[in-house]
Amino acid sequence: MSKIGILGSGQVAQILALGFKKHGHDVMIGSREPAKLAAWQAEKGAGIALGDFAATARHAEVIVLAVLGRAAASALDLAGHDNLAGKIIIDTTNPLDEKPPVNGVLTYFTGPNESLMEQLQQRVPAARLVKAFNSVGNSFMVDPSFPDGRPTMFICGNDAAAKQEVARLCEELGWDTEDMGLVESARAIEPLCQLWCVRGFYRNQWTHAFKLVKA
Repeated sequence: MSKIGILGSGQVAQILALGFKKHGHDVMIGSREPAKLAAWQAEKGAGIALGDFAATARHAEVIVLAVLGRAAASALDLAGHDNLAGKIIIDTTNPLDEKPPVNGVLTYFTGPNESLMEQLQQRVPAARLVKAFNSVGNSFMVDPSFPDGRPTMFICGNDAAAKQEVARLCEELGWDTEDMGLVESARAIEPLCQLWCVRGFYRNQWTHAFKLVKA
């Protein structure tokens, strides 16, 4: 059992909090305004503690960053860099712009040779960021079931031990994992969200995930 701290209060945060709790972990979910999660906690989140970002970061051994990409830097600041030092941060964020999609392609505020994850790792250099859970819809993040078997979660980060732990947690939640290298690989992993959504917008089908097939 790990102490998991979820930074965020939206659907991704709630689903991952419930998923980690279901799989036996000690979970705390943090928000800028913890009181707004009280009704959710009473209805669905029994046994999941509430707190602000700093309290959640202090509590956690593994932190899940599950906020809008454009709010990610401020969330880490509110959590407190001292509270994040040395800890694994699962970065689920994507650099979504406020602009609407262009023919189904989401607009990012990063360029092709940079990633949001790189910016966040530079902001909290003492933390151990690992990219994960950014390339699939939230309804499939926990215990996904597909006829062709377990889907693939692509991860990356600079710390090998942190990636091993995140791979273990992903596998608990029903995923195969593929380590794609260091933080710069987020430049390729973050656009998978765009690709995932393109199929959704184009076909009006949102029940898919990526799977790496090996020879």
